[in-house]
Amino acid sequence: MAFWFLNSAVFAQQSEFKLWETIPDSKMDASYSEEQDLDQGNLRGYRKITQPTLTVFEPHSKIKNGSAVVICPGGGYGYLAISHEGYDLGKWFAAHGVTGFVLKYRLPSDQIMQNKTIGPLQDVQRAVRYIRQNASQYNLDPAKIGVMGFSAGGHLASTAATHYGDAVYNANEGVSARPDFSVLIYPVVSMQKGITHSGSRNNLLGKNPTQAEVYKYSGEYQVTADTPATFIVHATDDASVPVENSINYFLALKNAGVNAEMHLYEDGGHGFGMGRSTTSNTWPQALILWMKKHSLIAE
Repeated sequence: MAFWFLNSAVFAQQSEFKLWETIPDSKMDASYSEEQDLDQGNLRGYRKITQPTLTVFEPHSKIKNGSAVVICPGGGYGYLAISHEGYDLGKWFAAHGVTGFVLKYRLPSDQIMQNKTIGPLQDVQRAVRYIRQNASQYNLDPAKIGVMGFSAGGHLASTAATHYGDAVYNANEGVSARPDFSVLIYPVVSMQKGITHSGSRNNLLGKNPTQAEVYKYSGEYQVTADTPATFIVHATDDASVPVENSINYFLALKNAGVNAEMHLYEDGGHGFGMGRSTTSNTWPQALILWMKKHSLIAE
């Protein structure tokens, strides 16, 4: 485990560690190895991930409030935009007293997985269970562990929020994989043609999924009264992931009686992360207010 001590006013520490001792249902393929995407030497993201990890951004003890978020970067289930949809959020949450856990999850692949459709879900379920199991180690409230996702990471987060009861690996942690809240930023939610992001669907389900598979992994059909409270952000002019993904999921939450808040912005496009010079750049402030309302951030 590696540690880097950062600005003491914001972070106590940052660390990264392997998510699994033994990765479930894995296959070996020597031709499949992790690739880093660098921009002038700076890490932007990953492809072909074989070893999932959690990178922890811990707030200073003076401001830590007991809440935690598993952050799932996007990238169409073929890439992981871990910098601006992962590490940036980990730092931001830590500055507000929330412990951020950035999930470097495996991307669906028949080369290294027995069942690529559940590979990412295995990783996010394990992440939630690990944090809840070790809540005392991080001074966390085990009832305040959420999940957050961007784009295809939003699909993974919404799947975690609706399929937490699925037995996708032999879980022996003794705690639930149910997130206590979810935050979805320009998420892929549906696998239905005409609404979905086709690249994410193809990577997760293959090019010819059955209608049963499409239905199962379309979050708008999987919401129940036990789905956790949800905060949603989307831009109306998103040309990659139609805003209907968020609208339909919000309506499903509303109809099930689940607490939900949605912010639809006139502009912003797709992949805006923490914000651009558009109306969508105000969503982090709105999220803080929502988290305060639900006692996830102190007043």
